[in-house]
Amino acid sequence: MTSLVGTGVLLRFNLRRDRVMIPVWVAVNALMVLSMPNTLKGLYGTEAERTDLLHQVATNSSFRSLIGPVFGDSLGALTAWRVGVYAGALAAVTGLLVVVRHTRDEEESGRQELIASAAVGRRASLTAALGAAAVANAVLALLITAGLAGQGSAGALAFGLGIAGVGAVFATTAAIVAQFTQSARLARGLTAAVLGAAFVLRAAGDSATDDGSSVLTWLSPLGWLENLRPYAHERWWVLLLFAAAVLIQGAVAYALAGRRDVGMSFMPTRPGPAVGRLGTAAALAWRLQRGSVLGWSIGFFLAGVVYGGLTEGAADLVGDNKNAREIFERMGGHSGLTDAFLASMVGMLGLVAALYVVGSVLRLHGEETSGRAEPVLANAVGRLRWAAGHLVIAFGGALLIMLLAGLGFAVGYGKEAGPILAACLVQVAGVWVVGGLAVLLHGIAPRGATAAWGVAGAVLLIGWVGPALDAPRAVLDLSPFGHLPKLPGGAMQWQPVLVLLGLAAVLVAGGLAGLRRRDLTT
Repeated sequence: MTSLVGTGVLLRFNLRRDRVMIPVWVAVNALMVLSMPNTLKGLYGTEAERTDLLHQVATNSSFRSLIGPVFGDSLGALTAWRVGVYAGALAAVTGLLVVVRHTRDEEESGRQELIASAAVGRRASLTAALGAAAVANAVLALLITAGLAGQGSAGALAFGLGIAGVGAVFATTAAIVAQFTQSARLARGLTAAVLGAAFVLRAAGDSATDDGSSVLTWLSPLGWLENLRPYAHERWWVLLLFAAAVLIQGAVAYALAGRRDVGMSFMPTRPGPAVGRLGTAAALAWRLQRGSVLGWSIGFFLAGVVYGGLTEGAADLVGDNKNAREIFERMGGHSGLTDAFLASMVGMLGLVAALYVVGSVLRLHGEETSGRAEPVLANAVGRLRWAAGHLVIAFGGALLIMLLAGLGFAVGYGKEAGPILAACLVQVAGVWVVGGLAVLLHGIAPRGATAAWGVAGAVLLIGWVGPALDAPRAVLDLSPFGHLPKLPGGAMQWQPVLVLLGLAAVLVAGGLAGLRRRDLTT
């Protein structure tokens, strides 16, 4: 067991480093789940309304592909149906971010080599990384189980364990991927691609059947979660699939970790020479971030196509349900159900785009803390010029992915593209404000730059949960997206858009001024 020496110390260190990131991601996920029963009680308070909902979902393959099948008419079963897939996906993202951060990120920066030179076992770092992810999953499972116990303790326990199981599966997936790649960025991207494939498999299977019995559904851990059937005669044996996947993938990760040197990988980066020109800081920034931009662009276009295709069926799903209509109107305006649905879906993609801009801006932080920025700045490259290359990609990429989302909506909906494109582009103002906050944090408080993820998580929580809970206007206004006009259908209001754009410019300027005056963080 000498290979695990020092695991406890490293685990405590990892949890200390993640004392902001893990609580934020877990809190967002838990609040999204726990807020749903009261929301659904207001939406479908009578047995007739719930029966009609089950019929609509059973006959609407598009909505099953997006959310999944529903297996019962209790509030607990409806909660598991409404947020299960997305809570599982969010737990998976948390797991992969934590594991990659404490494995490949550490090796890429050179810190792992210093740690390994002390009395630390060969597999201690991997164990501590998986342990940190396990703590996050355990806390999430505990919160969900306790919060939903009023709907039924057995269903609450099954749902909590299922969501934690998804997170654990993708944490071990990330542990394997981290052994094969020499770049933390690539490790995160490939694991996210596996998660995307799992979502697509589940969606394809659920669109084909209304009971989750498709082979494609069973090939996805997200499909296992829905087939666990919380609050609908739980299938406890499905938890064995999560346990088996975690054990097998964990064993593979441990075996691979013992067969390579620190800092190396089974798929090493090609040494070069680089193809094309890298004569400027902007060209280098593009080379570093082009894969991320491509992945987000494809994802947003496809999401637009899917949501656009669902628009015609939105009226049928909502039907005469007054409360459901009111939620869509709070999210998307009062200009009619179709326009309100489109506006709410566009707003959701805008909230997700905030995650892209934060990750892209914090690429500056990663380059700086890993020491890769110093060789660049040692040449005839100023700090502002170096930062500008990454910021153009961050803010320009946000504009690009929202534009592609609008084109996807137009393709899926099949109607006039102009209003939908305008609605997507309006969201960019809110996205840029979140990006500006990330720049400001990096510039004036680099050690707390990762708190930008907390800002993005808070904005996401306000935008998703706030309208469903009929949160006060003062709470909704804490998010920059709460000030944007509700398009399409609503009247265009230039004043809030211009104010937000000006605020984003001020935040970026403040961050760059701080970056120019402070020492580099290494």
